[in-house]
Amino acid sequence: MTATVETRKFEAEVAQVLHLVTHSLYSHKEIFLRELISNASDACDKLRFEAIANPELLVGAGELHIDVSWDKAARTVTIHDTGIGMSREDVVANIGTIASSGTRRFLEAMSGEQKADARLIGQFGVGFYSAFVVADRVTVLTRHAGAAPEAGVKWESDGRGEYSLEDVTLPERGTTVVLHLKADEDEFLDGWKLRSLVRKYSDHVAFPIRMPKDAAVPAEDGAEAKTDAAPEWETVNDASALWTKSKSDISDEDYQSFYKSLGHDFNDALAWTHNRVEGSQSFTTLLYLPSQPPFDLMMGGRDERKGLKLYIKRVFIMDAAEELLPNYLRFVRGVVDADDLPLNVSREILQHNRQLDRIKGACVKRVLDLIEKLARDEPEKFATFYKAFGNTLKEGIVEDPSNRERIAKLLRFASTKGDGAAQTVSLDDYVGRMPVGQDAIWYITADGYKAAAGSPQLEAFRAKDIEVLLMFDRIDEWMLGSLHEYAGKSLKNVAKGELPLDAADKAKQEEAATAAAPLVERIKRLLGERVGDVRVSARLTDSPSCLALADYEMAPHLARLLREAGQAVPESKPTLEINPQHALLARIESEADDAKAADLATLLLEQAEITAGAQLPDPAAFVQRMNRVLLGG
Repeated sequence: MTATVETRKFEAEVAQVLHLVTHSLYSHKEIFLRELISNASDACDKLRFEAIANPELLVGAGELHIDVSWDKAARTVTIHDTGIGMSREDVVANIGTIASSGTRRFLEAMSGEQKADARLIGQFGVGFYSAFVVADRVTVLTRHAGAAPEAGVKWESDGRGEYSLEDVTLPERGTTVVLHLKADEDEFLDGWKLRSLVRKYSDHVAFPIRMPKDAAVPAEDGAEAKTDAAPEWETVNDASALWTKSKSDISDEDYQSFYKSLGHDFNDALAWTHNRVEGSQSFTTLLYLPSQPPFDLMMGGRDERKGLKLYIKRVFIMDAAEELLPNYLRFVRGVVDADDLPLNVSREILQHNRQLDRIKGACVKRVLDLIEKLARDEPEKFATFYKAFGNTLKEGIVEDPSNRERIAKLLRFASTKGDGAAQTVSLDDYVGRMPVGQDAIWYITADGYKAAAGSPQLEAFRAKDIEVLLMFDRIDEWMLGSLHEYAGKSLKNVAKGELPLDAADKAKQEEAATAAAPLVERIKRLLGERVGDVRVSARLTDSPSCLALADYEMAPHLARLLREAGQAVPESKPTLEINPQHALLARIESEADDAKAADLATLLLEQAEITAGAQLPDPAAFVQRMNRVLLGG
């Protein structure tokens, strides 16, 4: 009976990825071998784990290993593994369609003028498709462990929109990927080239990667290398778990090579920490800080992170970022290998396992130790880290109260004592510069550096030479809801509440308020329902007006961003503070025509709203009002 070949179309987004891979990706083509070997290694890991509960899955096919071979005559490169294999349904789900939004993010990253680069493939979970960087046809033969020989599946595609499926008989479990190389990819038909790529990218894969032994012997006098019908295989990688070795036996190059194979990253890791804990509970951790964030770190990555891999006695258990590190450290990559966690627990039980909680605490401590070491000893590396992950780290202020002080010590902010957004200070720097008698760390939030640095609320602080931290990242306002003090000093927003004044300033303020009382009452009447209150400001020296917020009131720029995102925001009427010494206030006071005075008073409010980052309720009316004042002037 002849097997039936079924032809299917790729899911639309997969077809787009394949089009990009086939026509656009051109740099670092060699990444395909790393990605396919990594997939093979995952398949072996999964089988070893499944076999703990079901040992018969390991029957046949010998030891777990990965074979890389090539055929110059057929122009093919083949990657074969004896791992868990796939059923027909698995093949359709894993290759024909992609449920992960990683594909969409990959397409977005490659859109516009973004340089198309093969190195990005692994970061998005679409590594299999890297095969089409060098191949114009790919064949997959696979059989799930434990399935009958006739349950094998053959998948094949030229990457142009369709793929075929066929039921075949395969004697052993596992997966074989055959790449039919494009005409200009002869370099990958060279055994020495393939061997060097294995050692470069996959040397520390914890399963033997084998290649035909004869490929190690160059042919003489330019003749073809000797080949046998049944080649003798030899292991070409280290094939041992790097983290189990002594640190003194591992070079920096070894650590970096392992990181790249672990994290699908083309760049070097920024730093790492490798530790063995002995005692009633023994475990090993190898944790890396990347040098740059993945594309999905702040968008979607919270739900799909793949951080640390959990092993138990070198047996892979799961990608367990949720259990091994808190969300705010989701950028960390690495492995944890425990000696004595129970092997038959489910993910839900793991989440409540005391032993795992101890490991998690140790991982958090090691990561924070590593970041602190960078901040102390390698400021340039720390600056690279903070640019990439500073905002993610800020999430820990809210999420990890037990380490709040340690995290706060690592944060950096622009300051009124600095020169631009790039010159930042720590909270320790600020506290160390505080004059005698100052009992608060002053800050301002805004939706950009210029908006923060130019805020009228800073005028009184500048006049008194009081440093103010300029916080203009979107996450800052949310973070500050949990960061109320540092080193015994309270954190206060210059735009919120009433400013603490000494006796002389308080008397001066009361005198100014009394003198301006009629003007304040007139502005209140002119503005009506637009404001909650009007008062004389202690903050202003040069500007005519600003908004003042209650201690727990949301900053206007944050309220605007939340409304734009479709979030419900409590309505509140602004408090307008005025500077009676400003000429614009004198003009309102002297204007006999209430309509003209109302235009001036409303513009006074609207310019305060704009500088605070608020959204004007009626921009068209603002323009008309401005035109009337300009023409009338």
